[in-house]
Amino acid sequence: MPRLSRRALLIGSASLAATPAMGAIASSGYVDVIIVGAGAAGIAAARKLTAAGRRIAIVEAADHVGGRCITDTQTFGVPYDRGAHWIHMPDINPLAKLAAAARMEVYPAPPGQKLRIGRRFAREGEMEQFLSALVRTNRAIGEAARGKTDIACARVLPKELGELRPAVEFVLGPFGCAKDLSDVSAYDFAKSAERDVDAFCRQGLGALLARLADGLPIQLSTRATTVYWSDRSNAQVETTRGWLRAAAVIVTASTAVLTAEKIKFVPALPRRVLDAADRLRLGSYDHVALELAGNPLGLQSDEMVFEKATDNRTAAVLGNVSGTSLCLVEVAGRFGASLAAQGEAAMVDFAIDWLSDLYGPEVKKAVRRRHATNWAKEPLALGAFSAASVGGQPARRVFMEPANLRLYFAGEAAHETLWGTVGGAWESGERAADVILRRFWAPPSSSRRKR
Repeated sequence: MPRLSRRALLIGSASLAATPAMGAIASSGYVDVIIVGAGAAGIAAARKLTAAGRRIAIVEAADHVGGRCITDTQTFGVPYDRGAHWIHMPDINPLAKLAAAARMEVYPAPPGQKLRIGRRFAREGEMEQFLSALVRTNRAIGEAARGKTDIACARVLPKELGELRPAVEFVLGPFGCAKDLSDVSAYDFAKSAERDVDAFCRQGLGALLARLADGLPIQLSTRATTVYWSDRSNAQVETTRGWLRAAAVIVTASTAVLTAEKIKFVPALPRRVLDAADRLRLGSYDHVALELAGNPLGLQSDEMVFEKATDNRTAAVLGNVSGTSLCLVEVAGRFGASLAAQGEAAMVDFAIDWLSDLYGPEVKKAVRRRHATNWAKEPLALGAFSAASVGGQPARRVFMEPANLRLYFAGEAAHETLWGTVGGAWESGERAADVILRRFWAPPSSSRRKR
């Protein structure tokens, strides 16, 4: 069914303790390409460029690689992806293919999902109604996207959804897009690729990225303060550790970081770029992670459960992650953002009360360790992932195109069909690297050699 997914121990710790090739280049100097950010897009671009024999420098403001994809093994003693966790469409996802070579285990997610109605699961007929409602809603948004004018997804929801409407809106909006459907472009929604087959990395998706970054010349805890990109001879980046010069710069910062002007650009970024970043604002999507002793939810490994909710105060639960006692309660959209604004204690209280309402008071007795993410307050991200506002879908093309000969962008927002995914960020990084290689180091054509 389309658009339902948005989604050893020692190896998993690699995301928080990666050992990239620090010192592989001088902290100041000339390289071929400078990459700002060591998330999925930056790592992908770096691997492509180094494979082509180019000399690169990657500057990363954090003390670890991964960006919005990081695996933590300290909090619960098992791999816990604080950010992205799902590997969508593993048959064609480049990360799934690279995992085998990196000796990381990628395994299929269970097909389908469950629906909780009060303290019981939906019966077969009720589940069919829910799935049918999702399919009809997807179809309605797709039909609206063929119109001449973009509109919000919420405006075209089928009227006959009835009491299933809150659940459908949560699954397709906050859970799938990190925003309520009233804030999502029908064009952007319809253009995104289906993500109905998924997989997980047993050691953690962030750990996989860290493994793929091994050996790259990454300067951690090094913030890019200013990017100079108009010089005809080279581009320059001022960092907290000195200056770098190169033929080109790839910036992988989130749209929220760009609009917050956390990085200065000289000259200032064109208005079209800033407008594009504003139209691709990051939504809210956070995990409330709970260690539940004794499996009080009675779920199998990696089972996904939604609620037949009555309003937007709802969530999803991913049970027994990779066969552990760790469960993720996913809160997102406007309600998730308001909850996160109240802090970790409020998020944990909501998650425990919500599960207790659905499964009984024994859940509270089973809770051991707990943790909640808050991506909106992470200064190097300032949100979860992008979904275009009404009229904003063309903004993705702006980020896919070079600003000029020297400046390029990459990241999940710079992908028209895989936005919001690690796979999309990876492909955007490879695309930016390919463009740079063709522009600066393409072999001479046969006709040119004859001359």
